[in-house]
Formats: sequence, C-alpha cells, structure tokens
Amino acid sequence: MIGASLFIFSSCNNGAEKKKAKKMAIVVSTLNNPWFVFLAETAAAKAKALGYETKIFDSQNNTALETDHFENILVSDFCAILFNPTDADGSIANVKKAKDAGVPVFCMDREINAKGIATSQILSDGYSGSVEIAKYFVEQMNKKGNYVELLGITGDNNTRARSAGFHSVVDNYPDLKMVAQQSADFDRNKGMEVMESMLQAHPDISGVFCGNDAMAMGAYQALVGAGKDKTVKVFGFDGAEDAIKSIKENKLTATGMQFPKIMAEKAAEFADQYYNGKRDFQEKIPVAVELVTAKNVDNYMGYGKK
Repeated sequence: MIGASLFIFSSCNNGAEKKKAKKMAIVVSTLNNPWFVFLAETAAAKAKALGYETKIFDSQNNTALETDHFENILVSDFCAILFNPTDADGSIANVKKAKDAGVPVFCMDREINAKGIATSQILSDGYSGSVEIAKYFVEQMNKKGNYVELLGITGDNNTRARSAGFHSVVDNYPDLKMVAQQSADFDRNKGMEVMESMLQAHPDISGVFCGNDAMAMGAYQALVGAGKDKTVKVFGFDGAEDAIKSIKENKLTATGMQFPKIMAEKAAEFADQYYNGKRDFQEKIPVAVELVTAKNVDNYMGYGKK
C-alpha cells in the first residue's frame, strides 16, 4: 500500500519563547484505507505513551482540506503534527507554512519534493521493495505473458518509485508485455472499476501489478467477477491485513511489506526528542520493504512481522 507522513513539531524550546502544549496533531492523506488508519492510530498511541495529547485529521486526499487542517493546527497550540502528505509537490506549501511558524516537520511513508523544510522524512524504500516484487513477478509469470499495472495517486512519489522499481526489472523481459497502465488512486473501489475496464479491453492478461494492496484487493474482486481469479496473478504493495490473509488463501500472489509501526513510532519519538531540545535529525531515513509470498507469509501479519 500503500504507499509517507510528516511529523511537524513546533520550535517550543527556544530561549524565552513560550513552550507550546504537549499536543501532537496527526494529519494523514486519507482514512479511507486501513493502512493509513493503522499508521495514524499507531502514531497517536506512541505519542500518548510519551505523554502527549493527540488529534487525528483526515485530508481525504484533498490538498485544500489538508491546508485547512494546517491552518487550524498552527493557531491551536499544537507542539507537533504527524503528517502524511497528499501530494509530494502540493503539500510543500503547508510544510513551509509550519516551518515558518516554528513548527518542524517529520515525514512518514510519503515525502515532499523539497529539501530543508521537513525536519526529517521517514520513508519506505518503495523502489527497492518493488524491485524484489518484480523479480518474483518475472518468476511467477515464467518470463512471458500480457499484464496490466494499476498506479496509485499520480502526484505521490510512492507511485513513481514503485512503478519505476518494478519496470527496472520487468522491462528487461521482452516477452512480458504491459498492455495497459492506469491510475486507481490507491483506492479499492477504483481498483475494482479500473480492473473491470481493463479486462474488457484485454481479456488475455495473466498478471497485474498494483501500487498498493487496496487496489490489489479491488482488482482481485474484479477478477472473481470475471471468472479469471484462478488464471491471473495479482501482486500488491503495503502488507495490509487483508492482503496477508489473501496470500495465505492463495488469492493474491505477493505483496511488499512496509512497516508503518516503525515509521509512526519513530516519528513520534523524534518529535518528543525535538520537544526536549534535540535539533539535529537525519533528513531522510529509509525503511526497508520485504517481499511476502506464500512461501514466507506465515512469518508476517498485517502491517508487520510476527
């Protein structure tokens, strides 16, 4: 899945400046995806354990709503925001606004395309993770056949990284032919609709790579409806709970396990450290993604390792 959060923290500890309240705001791109719900709730739980009040804000994949959240947060004495951007470029202005207000930003899972604005960005290594998925894809497809790709949100760097990692491997096999590629916005229902449309135009496919597990589950639903779930292999990305269950049931073929718990808790810990005076943070911190297949799925659960 998907698919980055930012953690914004105020400059609460400088000299005579009034120290802000111990309140963290958690802003996520959408709560319509269980993966992001887990990310937000894990961040909130860690922040609370560290002694902070928390509030979760849902941007509903809308940068304008995200802007409203930031404006409300910055006048409400929050000392920190855990932020999952809606758009790598479109969210820059909001993070800069927070920085100008003395609020540092820590990114989780999704990043912004700007340096020196976020205090730290804690990100899944989507490119490398998709390289591993692609190698397994090539093996499972026997190096041949037609396939389609469901992309995530076009403005999200995770969409680009996952697709680029996948194609860096698969494009080396001329008998593997991508016959269609379309965005389904990381959304399960859209994944099903796009897959239904693709099947009408390309009924002879034997594989589908999806940029997150929500789209993969939607694509699988469409394949079931078309009676093709036994002949088309579905590959996802995220490590969502329903995807892990589906791999165990031989429905989905594979996914890439991200570790939202690691990213969420690290962001909360960094924010706490900032509140207590630390200022030197690594600007980008990669978190490895692991390939999950039927061979090793018993080592995993939704959103992490057992």
